[in-house]
Amino acid sequence: MVRHTIKQELHGVLLFVAAVWVVYLVDLVVPGDFTRWGLVPRTVWGLAGIPLTPFLHASFSHLIGNTLPLVVLLMLMAGSRSRTWLAVAEMILLGGGLLWLFGRGDRHVGASVLVYSLIAFLIVAGFREKRLVPLLIALVVGFFYGGTLISGVLPSIGTNISWDGHLFGAVAGGLLGYVAVGREKASEPEPGPGQLAS
Repeated sequence: MVRHTIKQELHGVLLFVAAVWVVYLVDLVVPGDFTRWGLVPRTVWGLAGIPLTPFLHASFSHLIGNTLPLVVLLMLMAGSRSRTWLAVAEMILLGGGLLWLFGRGDRHVGASVLVYSLIAFLIVAGFREKRLVPLLIALVVGFFYGGTLISGVLPSIGTNISWDGHLFGAVAGGLLGYVAVGREKASEPEPGPGQLAS
């Protein structure tokens, strides 16, 4: 298996965020509204929104609000873990899938489902892994985004904030963070005779 370097992973972060911006800018000039492809729970046409939602934003302020945390969290992810993009794809699909199954019947758009997945993933995986760098990242993410994580998943009555998207994103990220560490530990070779386990 070819291992990606941190530099390659960070290039991927920039490309991903650039793609989010390009989709928004193209939506401004192309007739029609791309947000119609957003995730609508329990509808056949809403299934397309599961992979597409992170790239669709309702306004410039919505896009700006998601860009900074997306860049920071993806960079922390890329700098601390291998197979970043497999984990990101799993977060998008699981978080979106849970939202499609259990979310409110509104149209959901925006990268915040992924943002909340990343927050929960980094915290859960960091504390479960018990290694210095992931643990420090978990503490930093918890300090800067812990309050956002808690307040963002609470039901918001009378607003268009997708609190249920935040909630299911966080659930997906937490589950995947827990599973990822177990998967990594299971794939580590057992120490041979006379070798110390690190």
